[in-house]
Amino acid sequence: MMMVMQPEGLGAREGPFAGSGGGGEYMEQEEDWDRDLLLDPAWEKQQRKTFTAWCNSHLRKAGTQIENIEDDFRNGLKLMLLLEVISGERLPRPDKGKMRFHKIANVNKALDFIASKGVKLVSIGAEEIVDGNLKMTLGMIWTIILRFAIQDISVEETSAKEGLLLWCQRKTAPYRNVNVQNFHTSWKDGLALCALIHRHRPDLIDYAKLRKDDPIGNLNTAFEVAEKYLDIPKMLDAEDIVNTPKPDEKAIMTYVSCFYHAFAGAEQAETAANRICKVLAVNQENEKLMEEYEKLASELLEWIRRTIPWLENRVGEPSMSAMQRKLEDFRDYRRLHKPPRVQEKCQLEINFNTLQTKLRLSHRPAFMPSEGKLVSDIANAWRGLEQVEKGYEDWLLSEIRRLQRLQHLAEKFRQKASLHEAWTRGRWPASLRAGKEEMLSQRDYDSASLQEVRALLRRHEAFESDLAAHQDRVEHIAALAQELNELDYHEAASVNSRCQAICDQWDNLGTLTQKRRDALERMEKLLETIDQLQLEFARRAAPFNNWLDGAVEDLQDVWLVHSVEETQSLLTAHDQFKATLPEADRERGAIMGIQGEIQKICQTYGLRPCSTNPYITLSPQDINTKWDMVRKLVPSRDQTLQEELARQQVNERLRRQFAAQANAIGPWIQAKVEEVGRLAAGLAGSLEEQMAGLRQQEQNIINYKTNIDRLEGDHQLLQESLVFDNKHTVYSMEHIRVGWEQLLTSIARTINEVENQVLTRDAKGLSQEQLNEFRASFNHFDRKRNGMMEPDDFRACLISMGYDLVSAPQPLPRSPKGEVEFARIMTMVDPNAAGVVTFQAFIDFMTRETAETDTAEQVVASFKILAGDKNYITPEELRRELPAEQAEYCIRRMVPYKGSGAPAGALDYVAFSSALYGESDL
Repeated sequence: MMMVMQPEGLGAREGPFAGSGGGGEYMEQEEDWDRDLLLDPAWEKQQRKTFTAWCNSHLRKAGTQIENIEDDFRNGLKLMLLLEVISGERLPRPDKGKMRFHKIANVNKALDFIASKGVKLVSIGAEEIVDGNLKMTLGMIWTIILRFAIQDISVEETSAKEGLLLWCQRKTAPYRNVNVQNFHTSWKDGLALCALIHRHRPDLIDYAKLRKDDPIGNLNTAFEVAEKYLDIPKMLDAEDIVNTPKPDEKAIMTYVSCFYHAFAGAEQAETAANRICKVLAVNQENEKLMEEYEKLASELLEWIRRTIPWLENRVGEPSMSAMQRKLEDFRDYRRLHKPPRVQEKCQLEINFNTLQTKLRLSHRPAFMPSEGKLVSDIANAWRGLEQVEKGYEDWLLSEIRRLQRLQHLAEKFRQKASLHEAWTRGRWPASLRAGKEEMLSQRDYDSASLQEVRALLRRHEAFESDLAAHQDRVEHIAALAQELNELDYHEAASVNSRCQAICDQWDNLGTLTQKRRDALERMEKLLETIDQLQLEFARRAAPFNNWLDGAVEDLQDVWLVHSVEETQSLLTAHDQFKATLPEADRERGAIMGIQGEIQKICQTYGLRPCSTNPYITLSPQDINTKWDMVRKLVPSRDQTLQEELARQQVNERLRRQFAAQANAIGPWIQAKVEEVGRLAAGLAGSLEEQMAGLRQQEQNIINYKTNIDRLEGDHQLLQESLVFDNKHTVYSMEHIRVGWEQLLTSIARTINEVENQVLTRDAKGLSQEQLNEFRASFNHFDRKRNGMMEPDDFRACLISMGYDLVSAPQPLPRSPKGEVEFARIMTMVDPNAAGVVTFQAFIDFMTRETAETDTAEQVVASFKILAGDKNYITPEELRRELPAEQAEYCIRRMVPYKGSGAPAGALDYVAFSSALYGESDL
């Protein structure tokens, strides 16, 4: 009779041994047992020995064994006992009689139990077993081995034979001279069995000393070690395996399955170790990212801390050149030193977002940086830096303008003071060498004639007129000195000293003038005659001389202008002055005519030639000399004003050149910022396509940097030319810089957001369609279009997706149940209570509760396996089960176990596993 067994409800390819070999394992056995009707004697011998040893390895647990496999199972008693031992279940009570029908009844109970485990027995009855049919008995035992020892073996979704073979291949892959391809010839040299033992217990076999040309020795070594240390009985003879061209496959499988079950605990430990290594690797990578963030944040904050005092130093320099050097240092800071820090700040924010995404994906708590190193702390410090920076630049420009005006006022003060001092040192009669104070102190009128006294009086009147004319100059000099003091001129002391000397001298001149007038008026009563012509000369020459002095002073006056219009105004005034020159020349001719009339009268009446005019110190030569000076200064003034006009025209061109670029760059930057914003909220294409578009935008922005640099160059030319205003544009260099930094930060943040979405999609197994649906829902409820949902909008979004958060009708209070659930969700999507829900937090929430991830409980269970079901683990066990680096990582961080009964050095893996999912040490 032929015995065929197949699990109920399974087709040929659905059995426990279904795989690449074609039909199921049980179908293969049907074909095998057909061939076994003519079973090779060597195979029969191997099966008999192997199956007997296998049965005894289980029967000895019940205190019995078999000697002859075809005889000892005939009464069904030991067969039922075997099934109870290997299944752990109770079979029906056996019949105690010794008659044939009692035996058949017991064997049928055993066969019925086998069938109840999903194995269909075809064309076999208890009679063959009771009659001692060896082949049918071996077939029945093989069926039991398949069902209870091999069927449940599974490796990577394979099962039974293929699973057991794959397990053997993986365990022996690193060993030389071992290549497991089947369950017959691959085991003949004994090296595969020795490799299985050495892989799990390297202390039992020295594999390096084994030789491929000693198969008998290798097999016996494996058999002896397995029996002595692994409790696997010897089921085969080395000589039978070596001397058989193709050892029996069933015998080999039966023996090898014992190794699988013996090492099942080690396999479980290896699986647990792999889980722990994966969790630790995630934790170590996250800690590394945290340390990198801390380091970069510390460096950036330290740079800001060092830079702010420099920008807060508002101690001015006394000279324009020194202040311009300060301006140049500030320009280098803005163009060379600050841009790399802008990049660092942006990169720091990107790193922080990436780290938080990885922590969320691995269900770790959010990273909380050290005190003072939050992204918001760095942003606040950066805003403080920019505020101080703006104040420093304003102060620099204000100080330069102040020094520029001081230079102008100081030069004007020196010029007018010099003119006045030259006037006070001027001689009266050409024969006297004294100044005006000495002249006023003379008593020359004591011995003078009437005409001379009258001349002295008239001359004194002319002097008083001259003195009055100079009053405005002295007041102007004092006003200039006062303004220099108010503007904190660094040489104010010398200015004050010089101004005081002039004022003191002026007061003294007033006093002396009054005394001399009093003396002359007393003498005037004694004198009657006066030369009217000389008086007329004096009357007309004095104001003309003052006009000449004023003209010389105006022609030599310095100016400060800032535009072409102001320069053109000076040119217009100068042209108006030149128009008065012909009339002035006629006045000069009339004055010279009076002097000619005097000389003519003297010659006519034989009077002593009058070499000097008693009424005025001016001579015709003086008038002509000053007139010649005016004529020379006029073209010189023309040239100077034209040069200033050319300079202002150059400045105007620089203004227009800067404005033309700024008016193009400013709108371009604004348009790019808006375009990046639209890309961030768009749904066009996959994330990869969005990333490609953003990368292209980023490259376009980088390529546009040359325009910013060119504008910086034009801005530098304007500052070097001391041009600080520009009516042709509303964009300053500061506006352009801020907009450019905002654009760089915006594109970098958007790219980082898409990268994090890719990480989330890949980690959560989301499709592009799911992501697009998430984005569409988010955008619909993002009322403000700023990439964030308000809590009420988020509530509406959840309700639209089926969450039971509906509030009670107003004015009644909201449903307590809905409020509690919504509060729970808000703690997940907004842990920092910022009052908004970002797109990333929204995606995390939508995928979190269904994702399969490791948990603290899973890690605890894995450690429990490695610890042999103990509540603690030793450093030796960690070093044995885990890679060296991760074992030492655990040992350093695990706290000592505080429970009772633990050896010295025992560690608390439960607290450690919980800490992995608790607050970060950093």
